[in-house]
Amino acid sequence: MVLQLIRLELLKSMRSTSFAKSALVAIFLAFLAIVLLAYVLLLGIVLKDVLEKVLESQDAYATLSGGLIYFFLFEFMYRYFTQQLPVIEMERFLHLPISKSKIIHFLLGRSFISPLTLIVPLLFGPFAIREVLPRFGDVAAISWIASVILTSWSLHWLMLWFKQKFEDSLMGIGIVFAVLLLGAGSNYLGWYNLGEILRPVFDWSLTSPLPVLIMLGVFVGMYQLAFMYYRSNAYLEDLTEEENIRFVNQELGFLSRFGLAGEFANLEWKLIIRHKKPRTYLMLAGFFLLYGLIFYTNPQYKTEEGFNHLFVFVGSFITGIFMLQYGQLFLSWNSANFDFFLQKREGVEALVMGKYLLFVVVSVLCLLASIPYAYFGWDILLIHVAAFFFNMGVVMHMVVYLSLWKPKPMDLNKGAMFNYEGVGIAQFLMIIPMMVAPYAIYLPFALIFSQYIGLVAMAIAGMAGIIAFKPLSKLSVKRVLNNRYEISSSFRQEI
Repeated sequence: MVLQLIRLELLKSMRSTSFAKSALVAIFLAFLAIVLLAYVLLLGIVLKDVLEKVLESQDAYATLSGGLIYFFLFEFMYRYFTQQLPVIEMERFLHLPISKSKIIHFLLGRSFISPLTLIVPLLFGPFAIREVLPRFGDVAAISWIASVILTSWSLHWLMLWFKQKFEDSLMGIGIVFAVLLLGAGSNYLGWYNLGEILRPVFDWSLTSPLPVLIMLGVFVGMYQLAFMYYRSNAYLEDLTEEENIRFVNQELGFLSRFGLAGEFANLEWKLIIRHKKPRTYLMLAGFFLLYGLIFYTNPQYKTEEGFNHLFVFVGSFITGIFMLQYGQLFLSWNSANFDFFLQKREGVEALVMGKYLLFVVVSVLCLLASIPYAYFGWDILLIHVAAFFFNMGVVMHMVVYLSLWKPKPMDLNKGAMFNYEGVGIAQFLMIIPMMVAPYAIYLPFALIFSQYIGLVAMAIAGMAGIIAFKPLSKLSVKRVLNNRYEISSSFRQEI
């Protein structure tokens, strides 16, 4: 049965109209994975030297053993954002006369075949050979590395269960942030040293095989947890029912006051919260609101007078991150139903205006959410206000205009991490207007007069763009209308 399922997967790939493109992408990703894993192996080989010479550790094993828990907390974080779920694949098999258990075992097993599975063996295997084996013996080295690997692999099954149960929910995000605080904040705030508390667990494996047996039991238990959850929810109606109930009737009612554009803005909002990829972009925009804590609290960026010029970019980033992230794929979000807007009278104009309206609303919310940064100085609040006006009047039109260069289709139900559907060269160039345009206005006035005059100049330029919104937005509308048939044709291509 496993061979038959593998055969079906191969036929699906080979019969696809985009087989050549998919094959090239797979080859490139495989090459990239090999390169990254080679770097991980290289780091594993020199890990002992890094601990002893760079961190000036007197006991490399003790230092690493005390910090392993932080590595696993970090692994929990990067698995949450990068590990793929096999659930969507179930929909293609559940109607077939195949045992549900066999399908789930196959999908779970296939998910285990991943570069993420090899990171811990490649990173800590050489360290076990160079440090643990000479000091504690071969049995202790095998027991130690086995317990470390089984801990990492147990996180794989735990994450399959966790993401399927809590992904895109407030509880899931709350747990992830709690893990981040637990890992990064405990030592920084001086609460406790989590590594020293759990270090005896890993040291125990040097003298007894019992930790390995315990972790093997945890590994099997986590697999059973994932298997039982997928098994109990492996019904076609269950794969969509919860999603539909969770996001039913979610709309921003006040947008309806803006006519057809407002109605389309409401549709766009529903698109965002009902589909996985745009919803991830929205949550990342909220997460990046904390970006200022990296710079505003760092003494390195403090100045005796005024503020650091870098803060202008930080303010632009915080107040315009959603516009930049979501706007870079301006029409690709609607690739599945773009023809619907073409068939309606003034549908394209209303679609474009609705997106503009949504960008403004979310950017206003980002500005309001950033007001607490005034705690670090009123200069920060002035920067955010000036950056907001500049984003709304200037950067927004530049981002939209660039995003209309050969838009590509995408599947909204796929994850955002390592998913490059809809992304072209224009999307990689999108950061340029965000970085260069504010400084093109700010720096001349800041250097000649003062920093605050530079902020005023930015705000005035943004207000001028807001006043000229209609003619500027019509340029984007006109570009879409002139290329609507070419865009529509590209959206009909198979992803």
